[in-house]
Amino acid sequence: MKLTTKGRFAVTAMLDLALHEALANSESKIAGSELNEIKPVTLAGISERQSISLSYLEQLFSRLRRQGLVNSVRGPGGGYKLAKNYADISVAEIINAVDEQIDATHCGGQENCKDEGRCMTHDLWSTLNTKILDYLAGVSLADMVASQTSDKKVTIMPRTNSACSQKGSAIEAAVV
Repeated sequence: MKLTTKGRFAVTAMLDLALHEALANSESKIAGSELNEIKPVTLAGISERQSISLSYLEQLFSRLRRQGLVNSVRGPGGGYKLAKNYADISVAEIINAVDEQIDATHCGGQENCKDEGRCMTHDLWSTLNTKILDYLAGVSLADMVASQTSDKKVTIMPRTNSACSQKGSAIEAAVV
């Protein structure tokens, strides 16, 4: 099974945006002011902080924007912002948005693993795909922000509400 750099970098970059938003929100609360407009984050800034190629980020953010996960802001002071609350964006959505395939089967889910037929372990690997996707659908950017901003180690556990199960099912159908 393989999760390529495309999926890893997309999640890292989205977490960078979410951390920026969380920091802006906490600064507004500390200052006692109303929630100020969150300034966009430049891809150059993400590139520098996360050591990800700028041209690669441009490709990823084009896909993330088309999938409605980020909004672009043009002009001076432009960049990218999350299109919705980071608590409502799952890791699985991000990975799916950049067309990443998480697949433990040898056949890509086509069931032609062995001599154009199904191998003996196909169901094992297919079930593993489902478990991984269910887990990733249950982990939000908010969970990851909490794990990055807490003074103590936070164990990320998937939520078990029906919305996450539905997200996982939609992504599972696209991958399996």
